[in-house]
Amino acid sequence: MKTLVLGASSNPERYSNKAIFSLLQHGHQVEAIGNKQDVAHGVTIHKELIRVPDIHTVTLYLNPKNQEIYYDYIVTLNPKRVIFNPGTENRDLQELLRQNQIQFEEACTLVLLATHQY
Repeated sequence: MKTLVLGASSNPERYSNKAIFSLLQHGHQVEAIGNKQDVAHGVTIHKELIRVPDIHTVTLYLNPKNQEIYYDYIVTLNPKRVIFNPGTENRDLQELLRQNQIQFEEACTLVLLATHQY
């Protein structure tokens, strides 16, 4: 299952970084976009919006205000679901996803992986 981590960081203290590591450990393909070009656990963090076919899940690590510039991008990816990690809940984006028949949930990617619910 291919996952896009949006708001990715190479800082090992950040939850997005921990999510990249855990996703890889659980055998998932990972793509990443962050505010600067970098690498985390061998995954390139792109600064620009990349074309990524067959994304199953977008997991968000951006506060709602910083998500706004990605609305159209997320919809264009047409993922099966979007995960709003704690602190990323966003009613406006959720309504847009609903209008485009994209499933979403408010959950923690790390917990979902650890409990085999991902």
